[in-house]
Amino acid sequence: MIQEEKSEQVAHLLNEHNKQEYPPMHTCEHIINQTMIRLFGCGRSVSAHIERKKSKLDYELPACPTEEEVKQLEKNVNEIIARHLPVTTEFISQTEAQGRFDLKRLPDNASETVRVVNVGDYDSCLCIGTHVTNTSEIGTFKIISHDWDESAHRWRIRFKLL
Repeated sequence: MIQEEKSEQVAHLLNEHNKQEYPPMHTCEHIINQTMIRLFGCGRSVSAHIERKKSKLDYELPACPTEEEVKQLEKNVNEIIARHLPVTTEFISQTEAQGRFDLKRLPDNASETVRVVNVGDYDSCLCIGTHVTNTSEIGTFKIISHDWDESAHRWRIRFKLL
């Protein structure tokens, strides 16, 4: 299905989103992903389950993060949240997005126009989900548990917002 979103009086046709996220948690996911990229040199999460009360993200990593690295992740994410960054959207063509974003997760029937969500100057990614308008609306990020799957080289974090 296609949904219409208006930006600066221009209608953009986008694929319909099948889920209504909790905007603070979903926006926090964007910040966590970019922080993981910067700290560990990995890609964005390979699996996500984002809910209001608690959420989880999975990352492919060469080794399990140390407790110091886990604390650093939490600290860095909260520092970005505390910057009170604006969360904005822009619309570009898939052609413009090539080379700038990973298009592998787009569905086969994706519209030619894609939506980019920007968290200030910190993160930009393709997304059709719901977000806060400023990181000051997120709260405090808290990792409540994490575990490592050695055979899959997958690190899972579970987190909540306070």
